[in-house]
Amino acid sequence: MTVRLIDMVFPGDANHHGTLFGGVGLAHLDKVAFLAAARHARRPTVTASCDRIDFAAPARIGELVEATGRVVRVGRTSMGVEVELWAEAPVSGERRLCTRGVFNMVAPCGEGQGTLPPVPAEGAGDDDGWLRAVEIVFPTWTNHYGTLYGGDALKLMAKAAFVCATRRARAVMVLAASSRIDFASPIREGDMVELASRVTRVGRTSVTIEVELWAETLLTGERRRSAAAEFAMVAVDETGASTPIPGGASHLEIA
Repeated sequence: MTVRLIDMVFPGDANHHGTLFGGVGLAHLDKVAFLAAARHARRPTVTASCDRIDFAAPARIGELVEATGRVVRVGRTSMGVEVELWAEAPVSGERRLCTRGVFNMVAPCGEGQGTLPPVPAEGAGDDDGWLRAVEIVFPTWTNHYGTLYGGDALKLMAKAAFVCATRRARAVMVLAASSRIDFASPIREGDMVELASRVTRVGRTSVTIEVELWAETLLTGERRRSAAAEFAMVAVDETGASTPIPGGASHLEIA
């Protein structure tokens, strides 16, 4: 199963050329490699090495970057994770492969643990109609209880809605409103969070996005639906006024 991380290139992530700083790109790749390997092994996992990484194309400020990781080799205690980093222009949809490589991850056997599972079938579980992106909860995102701070959870959900809406409309999108958001389950430090988003309605100038936030304990595979909400995203022109979505019409996308 492919693990996908989607982010924006903000000025703080860029170098003096206005393109994604290479260290930030490598951090994205290492993160998805870790999540893919840890999710596969269900054991403590660390990065051992990576193949040569050549950046063939830049990702510019304001573009989306999509990092993917997929387990392609499994040994007794090690895994090879194929990683890719793509840049995407939000409005035009132009995509460029920035780099591709392999990270070698190690998950030592503990007492009573057997061999690692075999390589999963290619593409298994990847296409279910939802756009899925992952993150991991680090200590800087947690409150004094050791769980994900609500503000950061809202930020992640709003970003997922923005990406989903932008890919549907191919226009400059801004957040107009959100429905009530209920947090049903805490998300702990070290958990993987998966943001699942999909379009539920397209209007003349707006798109409604359903977002679910799931928490997953990497060592056990336990999954919890932690939050859900709807976000209304509106297409705007260069003056900030609402503008019709190219090819859009008022209709439901999902029954």
